[in-house]
Amino acid sequence: MALFTLQVSLPDRPGSLGMLASAIGSAGADIRGLEVLKSEDGTGYDQITVAVPGTDPSDLVEILNSIGGVEVLSIEPLAN
Repeated sequence: MALFTLQVSLPDRPGSLGMLASAIGSAGADIRGLEVLKSEDGTGYDQITVAVPGTDPSDLVEILNSIGGVEVLSIEPLAN
């Protein structure tokens, strides 16, 4: 598994983070760390470290971007 750091925006309302975590799991990825960066104007901004099967996170990014109100702002590989 390869490690990546994602920065995402999502609606700042109950259940949004749980929905995001479930989508990450359904993509076969594993959350290794989470930091809530800020919340403003009804939007939350989080940084999530994930372990992705293989080395290509594009399937995960596609799944997350398909969730209403969620946007992957950046994705960077982490050195193992």
